[in-house]
Order: sequence, then structure tokens, then C-alpha cells
Amino acid sequence: MRYTVYRAVCFLLVSLFTWEFYSIHVDIKMNIIGISDILTAFNDLTIGSKVISKKRFLNDLNDEIAEIDFNSFNVPGQAYVQLPDQFCSYVSAGVGRRTTSPDDYVVRVHREKIGLYLKRKFAAEVRSVAVVVYTREAYLNDPDIIEKEAGWINSRGYTHMLVAVLASSGPPSPLTPNRFIHNLAGGNNEALQWTADEIRAKAKEIADYSSEFCIVAD
Repeated sequence: MRYTVYRAVCFLLVSLFTWEFYSIHVDIKMNIIGISDILTAFNDLTIGSKVISKKRFLNDLNDEIAEIDFNSFNVPGQAYVQLPDQFCSYVSAGVGRRTTSPDDYVVRVHREKIGLYLKRKFAAEVRSVAVVVYTREAYLNDPDIIEKEAGWINSRGYTHMLVAVLASSGPPSPLTPNRFIHNLAGGNNEALQWTADEIRAKAKEIADYSSEFCIVAD
């Protein structure tokens, strides 16, 4: 009789553990991350931050997303997430320290504009990695979304969209000057909530950072 009860208790405990593990596993795997059309960090040749270990990056990012409360941010659904140190080994930094040698730079076309970039071999050591991730609903409500992109996002069942990968050599890098201006001009919902003091502080941070660092390119 005692043996039967013991077996029943063991079976119940194993069942509960298995159910809990399966539930957690399902919750994580239900998150399907899409990559925004504007994000080029996963391309073999790109400008700025570059993901080297793509599979590891996305797998670990999936785990991080499972812990995020997307309703806790200034604009619900738009999350800026500082990632653990392990992500530093998955990426190449998006910037390097400026030099005074013209030979250290290359000319590239980015978003239909010609720009001057530091060669990737001068990319700084990665010391921090952050991402910008939107829920599907927040991404579809973004002012920059186009009908064609909205169609394939819905058809593929994405739950979240990866918008930016920011691999920095020091403190998290601010927006680029062009992106900052674009957001102020109505390209981002969160920017609509910035106060005049916040705008001035962000502008100073961007100016100071841009004077020391330059975006790198392949």
C-alpha cells in the first residue's frame, strides 16, 4: 500500500514538473521575432552594428523577450532593452573612434543617401548591446509602416518586430543625428512625447557622441 502511494506521489510530482516546464517552453516559443525592413544588422555586408552569430543572437533574444513587460514603457509596445553581456560576443560594434586619415574611410549608400563611414576593421570593442523591439501591434501602428510590410508581417504570424541592434563600445549609443531628426519630424510615436528639455539633452548627447565616434561599414 505504501509503495503504491509513493509511486502515485512521484508520478504526480513528475507530471506537475513536466507540465510547468512545457508551459514555460510554449510561452517562450510562441514569441516569433520578425526583422524590420529598416534593420540591416543581419546582412553580410552592412553599415553600423552587425550580428555575427545570428542563430545564437535570436535564440537568446527570444528568451529575453519572454521576460519583458511591454506595457511598462513610455509608449506601450515599444521597448528599448539593454541585453546581458553574453550578447557582446554575438555582434560587431556599429562605431569606431574617428581618425584623421582619409584612407580609413569608405563611401557607401545608406537609405538612398551617400555617406562617409569608417572601415569596419576599425570597429571598437563591443562593451554593451541593446535592441529596440516592438510588439506586432505597436509596429503596425508606427508612422513609418507601409502597407506592403504590414501585409507580410500579418501573414507570417510575427508577435514582435526587431527594429534596431545597437552594439556600443561604451555607454549605449544615442540615436544618429539623421534618425533623431527623422523621429522629431513625426517618424516615431515616442518622440511625440518628448519635452523641450528632453530634446535639448538628447541633442547634446548625440553631438558629443558623434564628435568622437563614427559609424563603421563593410
